[in-house]
Amino acid sequence: MADLRLNLAGIESPNPFWLASAPPTNSGYQVQRAFEAGWGGAVWKTLGDPILNVSSRFAAVSYGGKRVAGFNNIELITDRPLEVNLKEIYETKKRFPDHAIIASLMVEPTQEKWHEIVKRVEDVGVDGLELNFGCPHGMAERGMGAASGQVPELVEKQTAWAKEVAQTPVIVKLTPNITDITFTAEAAVNGGADAVSMINTINSLAGVDLDSWDTVPNVAGKGAHGGYCGPAVKPIALNMVAECARHPKINVPISGMGGVSSWREAVEFMLMGATGVQVCTAAMHHGFSIVEDMIDGLDNYLDDKGLDSVMDLVGKSVEKYSDWGNLDLNHQVVAKINNDVCINCNKCHIACEDTSHQCIDMLKDDKGRDILKVREEDCVGCNLCSIVCPVDGAIDMVEYANGKPPMTWNERQAAIGATPSCNVDLIK
Repeated sequence: MADLRLNLAGIESPNPFWLASAPPTNSGYQVQRAFEAGWGGAVWKTLGDPILNVSSRFAAVSYGGKRVAGFNNIELITDRPLEVNLKEIYETKKRFPDHAIIASLMVEPTQEKWHEIVKRVEDVGVDGLELNFGCPHGMAERGMGAASGQVPELVEKQTAWAKEVAQTPVIVKLTPNITDITFTAEAAVNGGADAVSMINTINSLAGVDLDSWDTVPNVAGKGAHGGYCGPAVKPIALNMVAECARHPKINVPISGMGGVSSWREAVEFMLMGATGVQVCTAAMHHGFSIVEDMIDGLDNYLDDKGLDSVMDLVGKSVEKYSDWGNLDLNHQVVAKINNDVCINCNKCHIACEDTSHQCIDMLKDDKGRDILKVREEDCVGCNLCSIVCPVDGAIDMVEYANGKPPMTWNERQAAIGATPSCNVDLIK
């Protein structure tokens, strides 16, 4: 077996699968059940001044027969007294000393408030702190959560306040509801963060009931925007992790989350720079036992790749992720249709003819059978035909040797003396 142990900024856990700060980590009972099931760590549901929640709170977006492709939530931070949570954290850590317990924190943006809650929480033996600058609903209206997380100066200042008294590693959880998450990630690093985590949930409205015209969810006929998560947000989260991982000034570990539903997504996040992952929606959908398949799948994958440790995955694909201006304009792929496998549904032809580059012809073979053939000289390698094809192996995207030397847009612009692609670092 490969070594699945994780070390994120000094926080150790038996595997890289943590439960995110959310309803599944609301109590000691739940977190202990999770640890019994095999989860390596848990970020306790956000602690702060007591709040009042509403009913109803959740909604889901299902698509194409898949339930909970996305999940919407208007629940706030813990509504249980701080003293009760601290007692249960202490008891849980005492029972599971080798599992990571991180306390998620959110308070008013004052030095006094941050000092007070950091000291109280660390007194019960947590392994680390996660500052919640990401929650987009409810708390943001009170100047906390995403309201703080969208302002780099506030992120840096509050991180520094927490670090002034913290004795354990400080993770800063960032909001995706911002133009460029690297600005706030860099601010967290400047404030002394030991790690950053991303993404928190995305501003969203799950839907509208077509009979009542009420929003979904709604509280006595009134709705409000909530936080969106689940499988549908994975591409957004993965990009934000990658952008931070390749940023030269964001030189701290990243805890990745947003659509992690199996070991496969966990590997993707780690390859793109995350040191471990956090999970919420998948656990809410299927229960804590899903971690068994996550652990087994990851272990088998590492064995297949000949890797000794899960930490060997971290960041291995980051160097392959760049700006568009650094991509080779002369590299070319084309579609190849395997007519022995093709079922002649013609979805590829329709998609290409109606919405792409009109390069798939409907022909007859020498036996009079209908076949599809790509005109390679007109194919731009957009991948659309292979994406809409319902049959594995019917369409392959293959490299096409066009005899042209590699050239990026930036190289082309430099060669003709023009301005290269916009460099965001110059703006900063």
